[in-house]
Amino acid sequence: MYWIRSKKLKERLALGFGASLVLFTLLLVIDLQMDLGVSRGEFIPSHGRVRFASEDDKSGIYNEFHRKYLAKSNASGSKEYLTTNPHTRGRTDTSGAGYPSKQVTTAPPHDRFKDLTALVVAPKNRRNPQFYERIVVKEDQSDDENPTLAEMLDLRVSPNATNLERFQLSITKNELYAKSDKLVDAVIQDMVSMPIKHVVQKEGGTQIKLIIEYPNDIHALFKPMRFPREQQTLPNHFYFTDYERHNAEIAAFHLDRIMGFRRAMPVTGRILNITTEIERVCDDNLLKTFFISPARNKCFHGKCSYYCDTSHAICGSPDTLEGSFAAFLPTQADTQRKVWRHPWRRSYHKRRKAQWETDPDYCAMVRDIPPYDEDRRLLDLMDMSVFDFLTGNMDRHHYETFKIFGNDTFPIHLDHGRGFGRPFHDELSILAPLLQCCLIRSTTLETLLLFHNGPKSLSEQLRDSMANDPIVPVLWEPHMVALDRRVAIILQAIRDCVKKASEEEDFDAAGQNHLDQSFS
Repeated sequence: MYWIRSKKLKERLALGFGASLVLFTLLLVIDLQMDLGVSRGEFIPSHGRVRFASEDDKSGIYNEFHRKYLAKSNASGSKEYLTTNPHTRGRTDTSGAGYPSKQVTTAPPHDRFKDLTALVVAPKNRRNPQFYERIVVKEDQSDDENPTLAEMLDLRVSPNATNLERFQLSITKNELYAKSDKLVDAVIQDMVSMPIKHVVQKEGGTQIKLIIEYPNDIHALFKPMRFPREQQTLPNHFYFTDYERHNAEIAAFHLDRIMGFRRAMPVTGRILNITTEIERVCDDNLLKTFFISPARNKCFHGKCSYYCDTSHAICGSPDTLEGSFAAFLPTQADTQRKVWRHPWRRSYHKRRKAQWETDPDYCAMVRDIPPYDEDRRLLDLMDMSVFDFLTGNMDRHHYETFKIFGNDTFPIHLDHGRGFGRPFHDELSILAPLLQCCLIRSTTLETLLLFHNGPKSLSEQLRDSMANDPIVPVLWEPHMVALDRRVAIILQAIRDCVKKASEEEDFDAAGQNHLDQSFS
């Protein structure tokens, strides 16, 4: 301090200016080298530049997001949800000075979709009920035979049968299990608690899956944890190149059950010790792929066509690993499954589009092809599109049915590992079957309305259903918010179908009146 006081005023000013200049330069360098990319309270990639519309630009896409609550559809038929506070939309906040200080928005009123409720409760009150019953189909299953696999195979359940064997033989033509079936929880408890006897890698597939063998010849399919629940699908990754998520399999099973479909096999989470429960009981081929990472964690990678090398290894912490366990479907020769190519299958090509993406009359063509021209199969695909849209699963290329039940049976809901990857993105193209055919089961619509209007939302029901899973919380919270948002989107899509049908009905009625007047 004495040295500074001894200097003249000009010298002090020069030293202060120089120090300020050095400090400013240092801060600038730090800012350029360590850009955290913080914008509007959210983290964004430091290399990405996000453009926000100004208040004066009323046509800007982000103002459109605020105005409509959901974003405008883009060219690929998807919707992006703006992650703002849903309780502050639509209001302009004013300061004490009397001029607008910032834009504050309020939530739109809850749409209870009373018009769709009327279609479920009292469709005959409509002017032309047959017209609307072609959209919301109510099936009469009072006389429908629903045999079990045991009955079809003429088998009796042995007193010594395992819970899984009992479950498999009780599968019926209409569903995998009944609503009140207690065997579901018993099968799940077995997969969680029983000791693992042997482990081998499942053949085929792009990613590693393990076949877990328990005592008494019980098997389960294990998908290991790849990354944290908060990690989203990268925006530049195609749906068919994304990692499979173990927690998506668990959540999909619970969602399938509370939606009333009951077409997915029981799935549960479990935490393993890689050393004692996989490495020591696995076959030699898998054993050769184990190693210790530089972080001193136990890892393995297996052998498959993709993602099975040292750079894509499965690692514990240090040897603790969680994953999903899915119960096996029946493996008897008489319970073989038929594989069907999904009519709305994607092209799985970077540039080429599938026919349904370019043909506006695609659904009419599908309706003329067996088994979609009769019975329940087309309605089952509508249910599947609703289910896949709720989970965000774009990877539905094939589906399977039990051969023994013929064509008039349900499609099994399998392979949901690529669901629940983008909670802030709603991929409308998944709803293409429903949007193009304008068709839905009355029971499915009733279930969606029930979740939308309460007393419990879909996310609350799902959270309660997964509360006892060993790896709870199963889903990242934004995925729960997305479920309720997507329910409303589906209901709006059905409303648009009804509106379109009503306009066509009015047009046909006007044309008929004009024709009658011409002949009178």
